[in-house]
Amino acid sequence: MNQIMELKFTSKSLQRQSRKCEKEEKAEKLKVKKAIEKGNMDGARIYAENAIRKRTEQMNYLRLASRLDAVVARLDTQAKMTTISKSMGNIVKSLESSLATGNLQKMSETMDQFEKQFVNMEVQAEFMESAMAGSTSLSTPEGEVNSLMQQVADDYGLEVSVGLPQPAAHAVPTKEAEKVDEDDLSRRLAELKARG
Repeated sequence: MNQIMELKFTSKSLQRQSRKCEKEEKAEKLKVKKAIEKGNMDGARIYAENAIRKRTEQMNYLRLASRLDAVVARLDTQAKMTTISKSMGNIVKSLESSLATGNLQKMSETMDQFEKQFVNMEVQAEFMESAMAGSTSLSTPEGEVNSLMQQVADDYGLEVSVGLPQPAAHAVPTKEAEKVDEDDLSRRLAELKARG
């Protein structure tokens, strides 16, 4: 239990570090904006590199916290399984004594307990699988300095004239495409209501 508490504390600490890096990344992005406004492209590039570094650092802290959470889940499940194993051992002894005396009522109650323990084990196993799947799904996004500078410039409506790549036309959703999606959702919702 002490190990579990220490691991949880460390995970929280890593999450705090991640939030701190996120704030620092935002501050660096503001510096990129100010440098672009002043026409200082070299400075903007340096601040963009700093922002990307902070983003990577943030993702690393999050990944470590996630791994620790997965370890905590494993240890927690192992502790519960140990308890369940002891309970099952007691249930088996109870079954043996019920069989020896021929008490059917007692045997039925013991089997009910046994089934409950199996259900508990299945629920815990499912939780463990989903926790592990969630902990391995994090990935660090890769970004280029130029695209970050372009994003900051776009966010603030600034003109950047250093030959930065422009976003592809198909990447920007149009109102028409959003309307089609909305109509499709409305149609499917109406179908579900009609079935119900």
